[in-house]
Amino acid sequence: MMEWLTNTWNATSHFFTSMPWDVLGVWSLTICLLIVGLVGSVVPFLPGPVLIFIAGVVHTLLLPEAGMSVWGFVALTLGVGLSYVVDFASGAVGARWFGASRWGIAGVFVGGIVGMFFGPVGWVLGPLIGGVGFELIFAKKRLQPAAKSAWGSLLGTGVGLVLRLIVAVGMVAVFFLDVLVW
Repeated sequence: MMEWLTNTWNATSHFFTSMPWDVLGVWSLTICLLIVGLVGSVVPFLPGPVLIFIAGVVHTLLLPEAGMSVWGFVALTLGVGLSYVVDFASGAVGARWFGASRWGIAGVFVGGIVGMFFGPVGWVLGPLIGGVGFELIFAKKRLQPAAKSAWGSLLGTGVGLVLRLIVAVGMVAVFFLDVLVW
């Protein structure tokens, strides 16, 4: 038994002394940034796609021999742009699909901006209240059509979050394919 423990200890200590810790540290940092980026793609106030892009930059700067190519960075840049287009347009497209006027869409944007300051409840209620309020006050709609367009805004925002997560997963896949395969 003692001999087995000694052999195991020697094998383990050899593994840890021969491990290039700088490579392990860079990969650990990169993977942490990628995970936080994925979480940030659906959580407000965390710039998820930007963090995924930063993970690629940091990995390439700290580990140039295993870094990303120019085409990988082009793909990540396009992913960041696409995610923000989806983010900004999804609520307005959903509201428009359900019959919102230009006032209602403006209310969704204003409500979304004001709602950011009120935490998770504001993130949901802000665009709804803004859309309904602008439809009632400025577009002179009745409550039912105004509420329908606000519901469309909420639905569009939900679809936008799903699409943004899909873009973020695609960006992570591009990173791994570029670094490990190409």
